[in-house]
Amino acid sequence: MRTALSSLLLAVALIIAGEARPASQSSGDTAPRRIVSLVPATTEMLYAMGAGSRLIGVGSYDRFPRDVESLPKLGGLLDPNTEQLLALRPDLVIVYDTQAELRQRLERARIPMWSYSLKALPDVAATMRALGARIGMASAGESAAGRIEAQLRAVQARVAGRPRPRSLLIFGRESGALRGINASGGYGFLHDLLELAGAVDVLSDIKQAAVPMSSEMVLARRPDVIIELHYGEAWPANRLDAERRVWSGLPSVPAVRNNRIHLLTGDEFVVPGPRVTLAAERLARTIHPDAFR
Repeated sequence: MRTALSSLLLAVALIIAGEARPASQSSGDTAPRRIVSLVPATTEMLYAMGAGSRLIGVGSYDRFPRDVESLPKLGGLLDPNTEQLLALRPDLVIVYDTQAELRQRLERARIPMWSYSLKALPDVAATMRALGARIGMASAGESAAGRIEAQLRAVQARVAGRPRPRSLLIFGRESGALRGINASGGYGFLHDLLELAGAVDVLSDIKQAAVPMSSEMVLARRPDVIIELHYGEAWPANRLDAERRVWSGLPSVPAVRNNRIHLLTGDEFVVPGPRVTLAAERLARTIHPDAFR
């Protein structure tokens, strides 16, 4: 369990930090019909553009849509099951660009691949368009990307003109303690989502996607709103309350003093695919609840 969690957190950090290089594709013009996607974001993109039936295998952390549950799970960023993957005889494999060893094995096996890269929020729609073109579904990719952009604009318009509270977006913290805090800095798709949702990122001057924070740093930044992101299944109310109370140790922080500590659970915050629109709306509703009444 610890190894799986470590792998997931590393994948989260790499996605948030945009540690991949520009997306690339192998040669070959034939539209693939047997696709393996080891990247949850691209898996969701394929389904959104109507190409889900072409998938024959996905990554171990793919959970959406429900159809993925019936597909072979082939590992993740750190532990791809290369033998099982090759046995499926795919005609396209979507990989993280950092998976150098897997890429080499696929090249030796002459299996076409497409490398995933994402840094900022606009890259979600751009990736959708590029992936649609790669699989021979450029029109569907364009339509799906356009829907994402339109929905994001709608969220942004909903909160336009409202005061923008200074906000801290946290994606990692030691359970039951104010230790091991990792927050979104002024770079990356989470930072972009926070500002689109009508906030000012208190760490916007630190041009990093992931910023380790101490309690002293939280005190110094004095956020008006603190939002914690938690992934996986929804937490029961008693657990949410317990983790929210941890912040009572910093009573001088405006967010604590004014009871503006929010814990949000959901994979849409870590899978920068079509559901970024849901993530944007949830953040906006949290920061500006009056705008949605």
